[in-house]
Amino acid sequence: MATLHAAYALLSLAPLLVVSDPPVVYTQPEQVHLSYPGVPGSMVVTWTTFNSTDSLVEYSPWGGRLFDESAQGSATLFVDSGSEKRKMYIHRVTLSDLKPGSRYVYHCGSEMGWSDMFWFKPLDHTSTSPSFALYGDLGNENPQSLARLQKETQTGILDAILHIGDFAYDMHEDNARVGDEFMRQIQSIAAYVPYMTCPGNHEATYNFSNYRNRFSMPGQSESLWYSWNIGPAHIISLSTEVYFYLEYGQELLFRQYEWLKRDLEEANKPESRAARPWIITMGHRPMYCSDDDQDDCTTFDSFIRRGRNDTKPPAPGLEDLFYLHGVDLELWAHEHTYERLWPVYGDKVYNGSTEDPYTNPKAPVHIITGSAGCRERTDKFNPNPKDWSAFRSTDYGYTHMQVVNRTHVYLGQVSDDQSGKVIDSIWIVKEKHGYDAWL
Repeated sequence: MATLHAAYALLSLAPLLVVSDPPVVYTQPEQVHLSYPGVPGSMVVTWTTFNSTDSLVEYSPWGGRLFDESAQGSATLFVDSGSEKRKMYIHRVTLSDLKPGSRYVYHCGSEMGWSDMFWFKPLDHTSTSPSFALYGDLGNENPQSLARLQKETQTGILDAILHIGDFAYDMHEDNARVGDEFMRQIQSIAAYVPYMTCPGNHEATYNFSNYRNRFSMPGQSESLWYSWNIGPAHIISLSTEVYFYLEYGQELLFRQYEWLKRDLEEANKPESRAARPWIITMGHRPMYCSDDDQDDCTTFDSFIRRGRNDTKPPAPGLEDLFYLHGVDLELWAHEHTYERLWPVYGDKVYNGSTEDPYTNPKAPVHIITGSAGCRERTDKFNPNPKDWSAFRSTDYGYTHMQVVNRTHVYLGQVSDDQSGKVIDSIWIVKEKHGYDAWL
């Protein structure tokens, strides 16, 4: 009888024995993403754990003995500035001496936990005809373009992705858990191709700390501005936000401008322009737009285009700098729309010709691609755009770009609303690059 009473006692405790959650594995890698450090035959693998572990990547050429090479890196502790002061460890490992054109498989982590297996193709300065997806303003809620991007990435259509500001909406929310979830979501694309970024206004909280800590771009500016080379293109990523968040340091605005000037001067040296004739910029807030929302780009004296006169000294804008250094193509987001502009400078159209406006244009070409999908939905257009507005769409989607060769760049807008239909496309054809091309 005593044994029976003991059994009943244990059964009465059974609900108490099973209500606790299983232990969380804080050492398991997650949020895996790649970036190109600008060094030929190399790749940076970045991921997150919530306890301190080693930082290892095991990898091998596709078809070879699995994981027969390894590289070690390090982790930095990131403490989010929210009320909980959540801690996470951001791991970075650089893979070197990779063979361009080959495909590699890899996983990352440590003996305390490994990620899933992913694959990638290395980039190189000499990569021919690189292909990109371009977009900004992608969030956790309503990330409409993500599934199509995942398929294109994993089937090898893309060489890299350019995310032109505004992530997650917003990474700092819920003590940075929203940022964690966003990085988990984009792992389905960012673990397979370099995910190259620039900051947007939605990253500004806590002095852009979630952006600066989570991404691993080239250079020494905590991913705020940098440049890199691929094939026949020199790509410059910049922060438009230095014009708007002066409370985080007005000196950043001038530091970036001086860096941009030096970088453009270097890119315009005869030997540089001969090797990489295309100069392409990416920044979040555009110089021009025809959206009906009173943003900076809807005003003639746009900060990005014309600068600020309320700083000491006055802060120069970017339009003249880019024009004088022969920037060919300027990529923007922020507006939750797609807009293609005719070649424009000083608020005026400078088409190559009436028949072929993008053949030997006499000013830079601007593309706004901020409709990837987020909780703020799409924007509305001004019903009376200026003459420089060539094509507009409020469809969700993203832009394809292929730098085909020294003279041709293709751009096509993919509508996710229309099942992947290319709703707009152009070829930019340039027989001459640099400032002299405008003359």
